[in-house]
Amino acid sequence: MRVGEIMARHVEFVAPDAPVTEAAELMGELDVGALPVGSPEDLDGVVTDRDILYRVVARGLHPGQVAVRDVATRPVIGCGEDDSLQTAMDLMAAHTIRRLAVRDAGGRVVGWITLADLARRLLVDSVPVQEALRGLTEAPAQAR
Repeated sequence: MRVGEIMARHVEFVAPDAPVTEAAELMGELDVGALPVGSPEDLDGVVTDRDILYRVVARGLHPGQVAVRDVATRPVIGCGEDDSLQTAMDLMAAHTIRRLAVRDAGGRVVGWITLADLARRLLVDSVPVQEALRGLTEAPAQAR
């Protein structure tokens, strides 16, 4: 299976000069832990909830007065939409990250894949997990 088959194709970006409060609000609205910084053509970094916590809050800085570019993580690790899921997992493990930008052949960001996306797909494709879940759902009511 390829990354392009399970990645999120709709990606929200935050501007590098936006205040951290704007990024935090957008993360809350989207229920995500990270946002790419910049645009599909010019990915400048990734800002995560941890970046905000450790680089702004823990330092006592005012999030409305700090630009996203000043706390974003760089470089952005990514993969291609034709890469295998194993390649994506290997990149995440090697760099201890939970998400990857997915780029087309020209380097433009065309999607986003997260550890949660990979875990869901692996669980869905796992025959032993599916058999165990089927056994639980088909068990007689008094056995549950």
